[in-house]
Amino acid sequence: MKQLVIAIDGYSSCGKSTTAKAVAQLLHYAYVDTGAMYRAVTLYLLENHIAFDDMPGIEAALRNIHISFRRNRRTGRNELFLNGANREDDIRQMRISNSVSEVSVIPMVRHAMVAQQQQMGRKRGVVMDGRDIGTTVFPDAEVKIFMTAEVELRAKRRQEELAEKGEIVPLDDIIENLRKRDHLDSTRAESPLRRAPDAVLLDTTHITITEQVDFVLDRVSSALFAAGWD
Repeated sequence: MKQLVIAIDGYSSCGKSTTAKAVAQLLHYAYVDTGAMYRAVTLYLLENHIAFDDMPGIEAALRNIHISFRRNRRTGRNELFLNGANREDDIRQMRISNSVSEVSVIPMVRHAMVAQQQQMGRKRGVVMDGRDIGTTVFPDAEVKIFMTAEVELRAKRRQEELAEKGEIVPLDDIIENLRKRDHLDSTRAESPLRRAPDAVLLDTTHITITEQVDFVLDRVSSALFAAGWD
């Protein structure tokens, strides 16, 4: 059976990553969390004290940033490695969330990450989630989903994720962060967050993760049937 590219775009904390991981596992596809890649760049810049407006410094940093994903056999998680070190938990910290949108608007950062993402998906058989997969990274993806949800619910989900890692953050702070990120992601000049014309909208406010996964799998089945692949 010919393999597909499945692009899942949308806002933060809509369940994109959880859904994408589950779909990839069920289909035996590769999974790439592109948002984690921008978080990794943000982490590197912060740890190396490189200002977000220091373009020569960022250009040099990008040459030294090597990102990969490895599956943790114990937990089943696909974890991010930055320059050979597991930084999965570090990139999920609130301090990274507060800065990642500022980093992801930098054109040279986006160009570098998009090139890596296209390389990762060149053989197809991949599920990618992010902000611009269906519009910029893989505009020819056979399945495109755009996910959204009410901001208050997204904030509660994010608060629970942080609490599980021992980071307690007031809900109002998370709502403010999400709204700021939504605005920056949607208005940036380079690959803004937007729904591709052929992407199917999925509002996750009132549905379960299982229902989200089933929704995507139905679109996969439809794409295979429409193309005559079986």
